[in-house]
Amino acid sequence: MARYDIDTATYPIDEATYDAVVDRFTYHAPKEGQPERYGALRSKAKSMALMITGECPPSVERDLALAKLDSVVMHANAAIARHE
Repeated sequence: MARYDIDTATYPIDEATYDAVVDRFTYHAPKEGQPERYGALRSKAKSMALMITGECPPSVERDLALAKLDSVVMHANAAIARHE
């Protein structure tokens, strides 16, 4: 894929920012031990999700809580994938 020409961008993009964006949108193949940790995070979140579902009445707020918990798991797994 051709590199985006940061020199002609409407808004300046420094090299560090460019590298961070590229890293964020690059596939990071799991390293040894990471899939198990991803599973452990999902398992704990699933328990919390079931508790939220069982203890909170059906509502927009409950749906938001579950969506945010889903986001927590995705970001935690991304932290492992991107920074190890």
